[in-house]
Amino acid sequence: MIGHTAQVEAFTAAFTGGRPHHAWLLVGQQGLGKALFARQAATWLLAGGPAGGGFDVPAEGEAARLMAAGSHLDFRLIERTLAKTGKLRSEIVIGQIVRRADSEGQPLREFLTGTPMLGPRRVVIIDAADDMNRNTANALLKNLEEPSLDTVFLLISHAPGRLLPTIRSRCRTLRFSRLPDSDVMRVLAGADLEGEDESLLVRLAQGCPGRAIALAQAGITALEQDLAALAGLQMQIANPAALMLARGIGGKGREGRYAALLDRVPALIADRAQRLNGPARGAAIAQWEAASRLAREAVPLQLEPGQVAHRLALHLAAVPA
Repeated sequence: MIGHTAQVEAFTAAFTGGRPHHAWLLVGQQGLGKALFARQAATWLLAGGPAGGGFDVPAEGEAARLMAAGSHLDFRLIERTLAKTGKLRSEIVIGQIVRRADSEGQPLREFLTGTPMLGPRRVVIIDAADDMNRNTANALLKNLEEPSLDTVFLLISHAPGRLLPTIRSRCRTLRFSRLPDSDVMRVLAGADLEGEDESLLVRLAQGCPGRAIALAQAGITALEQDLAALAGLQMQIANPAALMLARGIGGKGREGRYAALLDRVPALIADRAQRLNGPARGAAIAQWEAASRLAREAVPLQLEPGQVAHRLALHLAAVPA
């Protein structure tokens, strides 16, 4: 675990000091490492919460081995699952909490019956709690309202305002802040970044190493070069650089590049607009508003990625570099 020392200390102190809480809300921007924190905290708890500093547990111990293999009987991860169509669901459904006709696998309510199988406690991670619909959240609330002494809930949230107030009130909140660039560089040093510009990744990460890794996997260095090629070109339908960019977006396996494009184009336009004055700045702001609206609506409206990429490229080309 790189960074977040204060959060680790607060969590371990609550259990070793006899002040444990049954539910924790891990709050912060996406990409800060909250999921890694939750998993390491779960392993530490399932190993008995050994003293010795941080979440360190013997790698050869039962808890660490079973967690690594994904087969610990006292651990459950609740996250979005694949629908029958093979696509990832847009939300965590109630069937994952209570038994429903369309449930797949053992729901959480059944997992929590009886006593833990391998140790004194069970751990449940919900990643992300923001993905629960209202029915799912209300079903989970019943478990939080009647806490069991042998179960710890770790709810990951990127936008806690979307959660039911009653859920927030039953959790102890642990807030995560952006990491300094030095810590982001340490995280990236352990990742496979072949062909990627590390300094660019650190700058774009904005203190969120997970964001940097996702951008690296999307090939952000090459994408930034493609976007830079649009500088100074006019907003013409037959713009060759825009057409080339659009052809490289669509298709299976390019979802990461598409997501990076939706994020980067409005940001680049905003950066350019800040350096302009007078009517030129006003025109750039208009392009930013149009690009931001398109990027925001592209996925919910299921717009064709190639066409979206082409339109975004034209918006960017219309703003002087």
